[in-house]
Amino acid sequence: MKIKIHFLGASQNVTGSQYVVEANNQRIMIDCGYYQERALQDRNWEPFKVPPEDLDAVLLTHAHLDHCGLLPKLGKEGLRAKIYCTSATGDIAKIVMGDSAKIQEEDVAFKKKRHKKAGREAKHPYVPLFTVQDAERVGGLMSYVKFETPVRIADGFEATFFESGHILGAASILLKIQSGGETRTLLFSGDIGRNDVPILRDPTVFTSGVDYVVMESTYGDREHPDAGAIHDQLAEVVNQAHRERGNVIIPSFAVERSQELMYYLGELLEQKRIPPTMVLVDSPMAVRVTDVFRRHPELFDEETMERLSHGNHPCDFPSLKLIRTVEQSKAINSIHGTVIIIAGSGMCTGGRIKHHLDANIDRRENTVLFVGYQAQGTLGRQILDGAQSVRLFGRQKEVRAHISQIGGFSGHAGKSELLHWITSIESKPRRAFITHGESEVAVNFAREVEAATGVPSVAPEYESEYELE
Repeated sequence: MKIKIHFLGASQNVTGSQYVVEANNQRIMIDCGYYQERALQDRNWEPFKVPPEDLDAVLLTHAHLDHCGLLPKLGKEGLRAKIYCTSATGDIAKIVMGDSAKIQEEDVAFKKKRHKKAGREAKHPYVPLFTVQDAERVGGLMSYVKFETPVRIADGFEATFFESGHILGAASILLKIQSGGETRTLLFSGDIGRNDVPILRDPTVFTSGVDYVVMESTYGDREHPDAGAIHDQLAEVVNQAHRERGNVIIPSFAVERSQELMYYLGELLEQKRIPPTMVLVDSPMAVRVTDVFRRHPELFDEETMERLSHGNHPCDFPSLKLIRTVEQSKAINSIHGTVIIIAGSGMCTGGRIKHHLDANIDRRENTVLFVGYQAQGTLGRQILDGAQSVRLFGRQKEVRAHISQIGGFSGHAGKSELLHWITSIESKPRRAFITHGESEVAVNFAREVEAATGVPSVAPEYESEYELE
């Protein structure tokens, strides 16, 4: 049996997840993500290494931008095959892709105007990478699957989706390939979540035989603080803001992280551990994703289902305000007294968070609170790493606000949790490919996986390919 796997993204870097498996004269793509690291964003404009029209199926692990964000470009450039994913992933991905397209269209118009005024030339043409129409069109190619239900996706290919515990609807995908009486199985981890987090079920532990593993290593070099400390840390930040009469600005991913924040803040307010505080979710996408949560209670964990049975939704409390319009967003800056502003994007690479940073980051009484991973080269990473000034809307802005971080929020498994995930596979895989981590992290974690399991492990380089026996 001849199988090839191509590593076309998230290879010794964190975003842009994309792999292609070839066998039986079929080509299957797993994920098609957008590059968010500033140094790698030019890759978003490059032609696909495998022509979209030559793909026989696309499998989508989950709906984060770095996994689904280039699907509209894939469709625009010729994809005709089905995109297989869970229904919750499909619902959220359509929101994420549409929002990304809208931001790109708006950014192109803004940059064209600003560059013309400054007499500058653009690095890329004054056109968006893809449009809202492109995003809507590719959404029509989605075919929904159920967890733990095998689906034939191409000649000799069968895919089964399992709960990964990362975000609502997120999956690890077991790909079974049959040819000439032989069978091989490839397990794609997607992003692996954590046990015992609010709302979501725990990630699946695989005990049956797997021949090859492609797994993420985002936090392969560190452990997370105890998630139980989140209440204490969050309360401390909010109470300090009240004492200093400042605002709390939280860059947050619209998918899952914003909903978790609502869950924790609602509990703190209910327990009176923080003063009555207006919480503003200024992200139309987060608002729409919250609606998806309401449509998929079957994916909630037992604790959340118990809460629902008593009439308490995990994303509701009296002082929560969901901001939908631009006018409502602009009016936030006229509010007096401490407010908590949750806005995207989570790495500060675009969206309304940049406007709130522009209005708040140079005031000492305010706090910028990070609750998610900040990739190298992103604005969020610059701020978190202690930049004294940052560029916002074409001008430098001094960073005077408090900069805080709560690590326990992460939707990614920490180092020991990742090792537990792969060591739980009872029959030893033939090989493990470690992806979706910064270069040094992925390379070192591959060594640790090999030491812990005895499985030959490697961190593939960008555009590398391997033949699997």
